[in-house]
Amino acid sequence: MTRRTVQDLVNAAKENLEELTVSELQTEISSNACVAIDIRDFRERLLEGTIPGSISAPRGMIEWWFDPESPYHKEGFHLEDRYVLFCSLGWRSALAASTLQDLGFSNVAHLASGFTGWVEAKGDVELVTSGGKWFNSRDEIIASLEIDD
Repeated sequence: MTRRTVQDLVNAAKENLEELTVSELQTEISSNACVAIDIRDFRERLLEGTIPGSISAPRGMIEWWFDPESPYHKEGFHLEDRYVLFCSLGWRSALAASTLQDLGFSNVAHLASGFTGWVEAKGDVELVTSGGKWFNSRDEIIASLEIDD
């Protein structure tokens, strides 16, 4: 079997995905045409904020939370709804959106430039003030990342 790189996997996922620009996602959000899904880790969300109104569904839980047959399915994720996923740079969201398509979600896209592109385009950013049961503040996350010599 030929070894594939992460970039190969991302490129393959993007071949069959709808990729949105920041402007296109802003239009969909303002017209309530989609649900924006932030698949980044909760620490990224606490440190950087998120797209206002987006829902957190971490990359590691996408399949479990979205699949109606999963024992971990979250109510509110429906096959017929429109979802636009985003991560930091558009790589993880491409893989996650492709996975949702594999699960039967047909109206899925991702933000090609990721949250980084959103910020660079001066999109609104909502502060995330709690990391759930793990962290209560940005300072707690930063402290957890410090390494003692």
